[in-house]
Formats: sequence, structure tokens, C-alpha cells
Amino acid sequence: MRTLEINTASVALARPKATRLAIGYWAATLLFAALMLLDGIAGLSMTDDGKQAMAMLGYPAYIMTILGVAKILGAVALVQTRFVTLKEWAYAGFAFNFLGASASWFMVGQGAVYVGFPLVAFALLMGTYVLWKKWNRSN
Repeated sequence: MRTLEINTASVALARPKATRLAIGYWAATLLFAALMLLDGIAGLSMTDDGKQAMAMLGYPAYIMTILGVAKILGAVALVQTRFVTLKEWAYAGFAFNFLGASASWFMVGQGAVYVGFPLVAFALLMGTYVLWKKWNRSN
């Protein structure tokens, strides 16, 4: 009678890259989604700092409600795994949000910190997007 021996070490090492990609993708995405969820809640709560920022940019305060809802829905869309197109649209929406925010701060003559912060958020978003695409290809 022959027995089948399985080398568990080789099985565990068979897909370490896919596992690292999955961990990196989910860690970055969950962190990003949590930050967008909190930002969305802040927008809905119409904080004084947010109202002042919108006034500096020349936007009406009610835009905070619109963006707050959009950020909350976008955060949910990023962490769901069933609807790929919805996730793509969430990535696009956040990209437009950050690029628009950076351009808005630039247009009103604010400094590099105000213009640069949304670009840093955009870079983080693109990092999660690249990880997601690589992870999907590895599966």
C-alpha cells in the first residue's frame, strides 16, 4: 500500500506572493476606507472647520453633505468584493475628489500643504488600486 506524503512546508510556500499581495491590499484598503468613512461622517456633521474650508474655496456648505454621502458610499464600495464595476467607479470618484480638491486649493492661492495633501491621498488611493489589480491577476 502506497501512502501520499505532503510536504506542508512546500504547500505553505507555494503562493507567498499572492498572500503578501492580499495582506498588503486589504491592510491599505481597509485603512483608506476607514479614513474616507470618517471624513464622510465629518462632512455630514458639518463641522466648523469644514464649513470654513468650503467658504475659503468658494463652495456652499451643503457640498459637505453631498461629498460626505459620496465618501461613505465609496468606502463601502472599496471593501465589497462582489461588484467589480462599482469598485472601479469608487476609485474613479475618489480620484476626481482628490484631484479636484488639490486644484481648488491651488486656484484660491493656498500653499503647498493645502495643495499637496489631496495629492498624497490620491497617491495612497492609487497604491491601493495597483495592489488590487496585482492581487486580482495573481488569483
